[in-house]
Formats: sequence, C-alpha cells, structure tokens
Amino acid sequence: MDYKYTSKNLDDTLRIAENIESEKFPNMVICLEGELGSGKTVFTKGFAKAMGIEDTITSPTFTLIKEYLNGELPLYHMDVYRLEETGDDIGITDYFNKGGVTIIEWADIIEDKLPEERLVIKFKVINEDSRVLVFEPHGEKYIELCNSVL
Repeated sequence: MDYKYTSKNLDDTLRIAENIESEKFPNMVICLEGELGSGKTVFTKGFAKAMGIEDTITSPTFTLIKEYLNGELPLYHMDVYRLEETGDDIGITDYFNKGGVTIIEWADIIEDKLPEERLVIKFKVINEDSRVLVFEPHGEKYIELCNSVL
C-alpha cells in the first residue's frame, strides 16, 4: 500500500520530514526519488534538523556520502546520482547496518543494492511550490511508521 502527502511549500516538506524523524530507528533506510529540484535535499534538511544536527545540509553530489555524527543517531546522507556513470557501490551497503539513519537521494539508480526493508519516497513536482510525495513502505517497521505519521 502506498501513502500520499501533498506538500504545498517548503515548510510542508520540512514538516513531514520532521514527523518521519520522530519515528526514526537504528538502521533506518530512506530512499528518495524524484527529478532535480523536487525536494529531496529539502526533506533531508528537515530530517537532519529534527535529529539535532546543526551542520549545513547540502546535497553530497560530488562527495557521494556525507556523515553527520552529532545528532541523536548518525545520519548518512548519500547522493548516488553520479554512480550511474561508474557502476561502483563504494561500500554503500556497509552503511545500512551501522546503527544510524541512511538517506539516499536518487536511490532508484542503485535499487539492486538497497536493503529489502526500507522506505521509498517519490517526489512528484506539481508546480513551482507543490509536490506530491508518494511513500512506499517495504517491511513492517516502515508500514507502521507510515500508519502513524501519514
């Protein structure tokens, strides 16, 4: 079952990220999909802020993985867009069991490397401000999360 949420602006996207963060757990994997500028990094900023991370969150496009270790749990923020060109996985799967939260932008590029249990969020642009977020939970913990937040 999929869940939908309509974000009318940046604040809505930040708010839903904060709500999902309130249900976080160790080894949580969140996969973000959507076109450039659809809100993936905005979502990650809201999630990180709610975790107590004060660092500036930017898309790790050229470093691929940024580790934020000063929040309630470690946050591993990945942007795998460039992996499409190399085919490398650079040890991404190692992060899924390090006890933190992993958020992956452009996750559909590495779908074959993703854990079976995960939360996929697809961002669909409606207009300049609005987005529809489609949540696809894979696994009981993620279904429970969606039921409690959405």
